[in-house]
Amino acid sequence: MRLIVGLGNPGIEYQWTPHNLGFLAVDELASRWGIRVERPEGKALTGRGTFGGEEIVLGKPQTMMNLSGFSVRDLLAKYELEAKGLVLIYDDVALPWGTLRIRERGSAGGHNGVKSVIGTLGTEEFCRVRLGVRPDHPVGDLAEYVLRPMKKAALEEAAGEIGEAGDAVERVLREGVAAAMNQYNRRNALPGEEPA
Repeated sequence: MRLIVGLGNPGIEYQWTPHNLGFLAVDELASRWGIRVERPEGKALTGRGTFGGEEIVLGKPQTMMNLSGFSVRDLLAKYELEAKGLVLIYDDVALPWGTLRIRERGSAGGHNGVKSVIGTLGTEEFCRVRLGVRPDHPVGDLAEYVLRPMKKAALEEAAGEIGEAGDAVERVLREGVAAAMNQYNRRNALPGEEPA
């Protein structure tokens, strides 16, 4: 069994913000796999199904973003999973729009939701799929930027990223994190960056 959690903030006012790409990616997977993510448990909305013969739990924490770790901890405990059974999907202002990165472990990189997950679980050892949302122009307040509803161009960019996130998660489940990193981190390599 695997737990796949997308990070975001609950509430209609946050639905189409860059900070909710994790929720939107979970919605994409739910649509692909015919799973309804609406059961309240572990401070989240969840849905269960299968992919490639493996049982899957999809989760969208209903805490605010910076308390997401409590929900992730409760879901892992409920399904008797270790942190290594988790795939966490979230937005990342360190990466430009259209860029996706997969990591097996690592720091929170300044993301409050990931900071909460690491702090609550007491480990950095879990797979994460990071979706770039860095603006292409100077922004005074990044926190305000990621919580502002996306305009049409950003929504189109987000749709492509969300689809790619779905493909990447499916590759992680089918072939493992290393194979997915090899494919997606190389494809999304930035100028001057060494691909994974």
